[in-house]
Amino acid sequence: MEAANLSAAATGVALPSGPEASNSSPRPGAVVRSTPGGAALPGREPPFSVFTVLVVTLLVLLIAATFLWNLLVLVTILRVRAFHRVPHNLVASTAVSDVLVAALVMPLSLVSELSAGRRWWLGRSLCHVWISFDVLCCTASIWNVAAIALDRYWTITRHLQYPLRTRRRASALMIALTWALSALIALAPLLFGWGEAYDVVFSTCGAFYLPLGVVLFVYWKIYKAAKFRFGRHRRAVLPLPATVQVKEAPHVAEMVFKARSSTLTFQESGDSWQEWKEKRAAMMVGILIGVFVLCWSPFFLTELISPLCACSLPPIWKSIFLWLGYSNSFFNPLIYTAFNKNYSNAFKSLFIKRR
Repeated sequence: MEAANLSAAATGVALPSGPEASNSSPRPGAVVRSTPGGAALPGREPPFSVFTVLVVTLLVLLIAATFLWNLLVLVTILRVRAFHRVPHNLVASTAVSDVLVAALVMPLSLVSELSAGRRWWLGRSLCHVWISFDVLCCTASIWNVAAIALDRYWTITRHLQYPLRTRRRASALMIALTWALSALIALAPLLFGWGEAYDVVFSTCGAFYLPLGVVLFVYWKIYKAAKFRFGRHRRAVLPLPATVQVKEAPHVAEMVFKARSSTLTFQESGDSWQEWKEKRAAMMVGILIGVFVLCWSPFFLTELISPLCACSLPPIWKSIFLWLGYSNSFFNPLIYTAFNKNYSNAFKSLFIKRR
């Protein structure tokens, strides 16, 4: 996500402010080449290096993969009726924001990268629209991650007080708040024209640091709750003779027994299945949060520190941090589909015809 203020959008990019002059004199911001005598003459822009072409190719592949993977998730959720419920509506909201990042934000960001030191030919209005969509879509993607973490937290810690009907209402409310808050953060600088420092601080806090605090707090609570529940349900190891045989009464829940030497370990099938699901959900949320923090922290740290200390990183590092943040939209669908085998089966049903 680019800096919230519009001036940061055109860093190193010359924006045309009016009709271009038709005379033969060099235009402001135009690329010139030097003669042996040192005179500057208008000419064509220098060709891109092999390294630049390689980087651009990788970024194009990243854009295409991000768009197609999130689109596949959306199509799967729409076509499979079993996915028309919580938490798949939160996954769908995240996929929508990530599809928009890949379709509307990343391509124009690539154009901006290629225009660095050259000229932005797409116009100032499109530049402003691009920045607004950048902030909107990336902020929505980040807050959707926080919404998924909250849903998992309530499911694990309050599974009795959090029935399906309540879960539907809560997820719908979180989706609405996610997009409303994202729109406010994206449009506020345009509507009120805040100063650069206040603009950046407001955008970075609302788009990253506030949801970061939410997801870290939620995962800490999930970890504590899971540790408490799994520790409480853990069965003690009982010393018994190696020849002892245990038979379970018919009316008691099914047990799994393993007799080895002088110890006997056992667990209940129902509890083990529930615990396995909760552990898997907690692991998914942990990986989702970890990848989110790793992808976006460098960019937002520099965005917050730079205007406050009047310092700036080299442009190459800004670009690296920005695209690292964009890559979070590629990793999101990989994470929450890898921990749900139903998605794998649904993907196969979309491409493999049933005989």
